[in-house]
Amino acid sequence: MAKIVGLPKLSPTMEEGTLAKWVAKEGDTIDVDDLLAEVETDKATMEFRSFDKGVLLKILAEEGETLEPDTPVAIIGEKGEDIAALIEEAKSAGGGGSESKSESKSDSKSESESESEPKSEPEPKAETQKPKRPSGDRIFASPLVRKTAREEDVDLADVKGSGPHGRIIKRDLDAYLEGGGAKRQAPSGGSGWERKPPVVEKASQMRKAIARRLTESKQTVPHFYLTIDVDASGLVATRKEMNANLVDEKVSFNDLVIKAAAMALRRFPRANASWVDGEIHWHQVVDISVAVAVQDGLVTPVVRDADRKGVLAISMEVRELAARARDKKLKPEEMQNGTFSISNLGMYGVQEFAAVINPPEGALLAVGALRDAPTVRDGQLVAGKKMKVTLSCDHRVVDGAVGAQYLQHLQRFLETPSTMLL
Repeated sequence: MAKIVGLPKLSPTMEEGTLAKWVAKEGDTIDVDDLLAEVETDKATMEFRSFDKGVLLKILAEEGETLEPDTPVAIIGEKGEDIAALIEEAKSAGGGGSESKSESKSDSKSESESESEPKSEPEPKAETQKPKRPSGDRIFASPLVRKTAREEDVDLADVKGSGPHGRIIKRDLDAYLEGGGAKRQAPSGGSGWERKPPVVEKASQMRKAIARRLTESKQTVPHFYLTIDVDASGLVATRKEMNANLVDEKVSFNDLVIKAAAMALRRFPRANASWVDGEIHWHQVVDISVAVAVQDGLVTPVVRDADRKGVLAISMEVRELAARARDKKLKPEEMQNGTFSISNLGMYGVQEFAAVINPPEGALLAVGALRDAPTVRDGQLVAGKKMKVTLSCDHRVVDGAVGAQYLQHLQRFLETPSTMLL
């Protein structure tokens, strides 16, 4: 018997999800745990797998649509079943690829108002006249359609929508482009430049989550910052020596910083703490959250037990986690329950910055660029390498003296990397 399939809640914090891609197609035979679609959540792009078996009779939501959990997105049943009643039921429940409730209400109101107005004499239609929409100048389209239109330089006013209330869906835009839809041309007789309004893009689920968490962090966590300038000459020499003895792998400065930060937390665990609902949690493990820049913002995959791993093992793990982060393939548990964070902008030439704490962690280390700087060594002024690091502290668990003592341990490991082996 056919049934409506709702969008599942793919993570504990998921309030809505965007259908990034349908993997299964209408008419496909589906088994339990078969991959139906990929859904962008506040954490990552997650796999939406089937809980039922049968035939995918109807897809109710278009790619690019943002929906709440349990919103109808498909119908699965036996081949040849009559699903007309289920389609109507899904539409009444908010599925069927229709626009948001607010847009639907706006459309209905607009249509009823237009019906009550006196009808004017119809004007002759020119061949080049653009298709008219039931809601005046307003154009309804999914975020995916708008993004594609921007990339292809298409004016959506030229595209006729076949969705509810004239909504433009992906196949409408595809048909327009396949039919030779021309890109917009610059006005003739001018320089080719024209003033344009800002491009408005709907925030992704990840960007919304970042905005929510960082706003909460700055509003509720009493931040303060401590900065030290590290003599990084030993770090440079150690990395060079390590890479000279490696064949297929290489370690980065960031890998050495992760190891040093983890070892400093082992030596000085008072900085490895979190404030959770009025309690101080003293962590018995050292799990380092490493900030990774992705297209939609920032994610923090966690290197577990970083204090107990070698630099090469850390390097390989960070590269593997970062690659999956950029492909949106990280699992939620791989981004949760870190005890301390590291954010490195040195590769962009940033010499010093103060980062926002990742709650409920009690501290975050911001790493700046290596720079050439004069250094006093054995009473002599010599050319050297320096690197600034800034510790962001949650004053509820990490006081100034605690943060300063942690940085002393960290500086010792960074300036004399061989001590990490003791």
